[in-house]
Amino acid sequence: MGVSKKNLYTEKIKSNWTEALFIGLALLFFGLLAWRIGIGKQDWLASILLFLAIVFVFYALNYRTLVIEIDEKAFRLKFGVFHWTVPLGSVAECKLDNVPPLQRYGGAGIHFIKVSGRYRASFNFLEYPRVVLELKQKRGLVRDVSFSTRQPDEVIQIVMERSGPHR
Repeated sequence: MGVSKKNLYTEKIKSNWTEALFIGLALLFFGLLAWRIGIGKQDWLASILLFLAIVFVFYALNYRTLVIEIDEKAFRLKFGVFHWTVPLGSVAECKLDNVPPLQRYGGAGIHFIKVSGRYRASFNFLEYPRVVLELKQKRGLVRDVSFSTRQPDEVIQIVMERSGPHR
C-alpha cells in the first residue's frame, strides 16, 4: 500500500471569461475556415485556419480548471494535461505577483515569460490575483512559477510555513 498524502490546501478555479474567449476564438477560426472552403479555396490559409481552430478547441478543453494542491512536501499545479510540481524545500520566496499590465494580461493558460530577468512559468486566468514562487535553483530555464488563486494570502502563508528556514 502507498503512503497517503494529506493535502494542506486544495483549490479548483475556473474562468467563464477564459472559457468563452477560447470557445469564441475556436468558432471564429472554424467560421473563417468554412467561409474559405465555401469560396473554393483549400489552400495554405485554410490549413492555418484549421490549425488555429483546433488549437483553441484544445485550449477550451484543457484550460477549464486550474487545480492547486499543497501537501507537506510539495506544491502542485494541474491545468488539464499539464502538471507542475515544486518541492516545498526548493521555494526561496512566495509572494503576490506584481508584473507590468502587458505581462499580466498577456493571456490565460500556461505561459513562459521573462520578468525582471528571470524566466517564469505562469499558470493563470486573467481575473484572479496571482502568487509567485521564487525557486532556490533553476528548473531548466525556469526560476519562478506564478499562478492564479482566489486565496493568495492563505497560499503564501502555507507555502512559507512549509518552505522557510524555520521549518
